[in-house]
Amino acid sequence: MSLQKLYYLLKPYIPRPLQLALRRKFAAVKRVKYSHIWPVDPNSGSPPNFFKGWPDGKKFALVLTHDVDTAKGQDNCKALMNLEMRTGFRSSFNFVPERYQVSAKLRETLTSCGFEVGVHGLLHDGKLLNSRKIFLQRAERINQYLKEWKALGFRSPAMHHNLEWFLDLDIEYDASTFDTDPFEPQSDGVKTIFPFWVADSSRKKGYVELPYTLPQDHALFIILKEKDISIWKQKLDWIASKGGMALLNTHPDYMNFESKKDGREEYPADLYLDFLDYVSSKYKNKYWHALPKEIAKYWRQVYCRLKPLT
Repeated sequence: MSLQKLYYLLKPYIPRPLQLALRRKFAAVKRVKYSHIWPVDPNSGSPPNFFKGWPDGKKFALVLTHDVDTAKGQDNCKALMNLEMRTGFRSSFNFVPERYQVSAKLRETLTSCGFEVGVHGLLHDGKLLNSRKIFLQRAERINQYLKEWKALGFRSPAMHHNLEWFLDLDIEYDASTFDTDPFEPQSDGVKTIFPFWVADSSRKKGYVELPYTLPQDHALFIILKEKDISIWKQKLDWIASKGGMALLNTHPDYMNFESKKDGREEYPADLYLDFLDYVSSKYKNKYWHALPKEIAKYWRQVYCRLKPLT
C-alpha cells in the first residue's frame, strides 16, 4: 500500500490539529530541500515553440479559480464573488458534487454574473484514483454532473492526477496539475507555466491541461504560515516576465471575511484582495484576464488547430 493510500485510510482517525502539525513539520523540511524549484522553477518558463503570445498582445494571462471543498466554503462563495465583482475580476468556482449539497441557485447566480462553475472530484475522499475500476465508476457520475451543470472543466481533489485516465471525462480542460509544488501529496510538477494539450493515442480526443502556477492559499497561509503576499508577488512577477499563465487556486473555505480573529484554518480575505490590487495596479492593461474555459478555447483554436469550439 502506498503512503498516500495509507494516509487517506488513517486520516479520519487523526485529529485535525495533529494533521496540521505534521504537515507543517514536513513542509518546513521540504521548503529548504526544494528551495531551488519553489516557488519558482527556472526550468518551467520556456514557452512552446508554436507560442505566438496572448490575445491583443497582452504580456501574460491571469486565471483565478477557487476550489470549494466544504459546505462552509460554499457559504463563503457569495462574499468572495462580491469581492471580485467590486474589483473587476471574474473566476471559476469548483464544487464537490457529493460531499455537500451543492446549491443550484448559487451556481446560477455565479454564471449569470459572468463567473464559471466546474466540478471538483466527486466525494473529496482521496480515493478517486485508487484504481482504474473506482475511477471509471466515479467518472460516470462526474460526467453526469458536468452535463447537468453545463461545466467544461474538472479539477481533482488534492491535485491527484492521472492525465491519461482523465480522457474518460467529458471535459474541455483539466486543472489538476501545477508547474511546481513540493507540498502536494502527488508532487510531480509538469514543469511549465503554459497550458498544454493532452490527447489519446489516436489524437482524436483530448483536452487542455491548465496547471496552477501560483502557490495555493492553504499551503501558503495555513501550512507555511506566511503573513503577507510576498511569495505571490514574487511568482507573479516572474511569470509576467516569461509571458506565461498566472493561474491561482484559492479556497473560500479558509478565507475569513469577517473582522473577528482568524480560526485555526483561516486567513484574512484581505490577503487575496491585496493580490488582486497588486495585479491590477502594477500590471494595468498588461494582462489577459480570462476564465479557465476561455483559456482552454483559445489554446485549442489557435495552437491545437482543432475544430473551433461552439
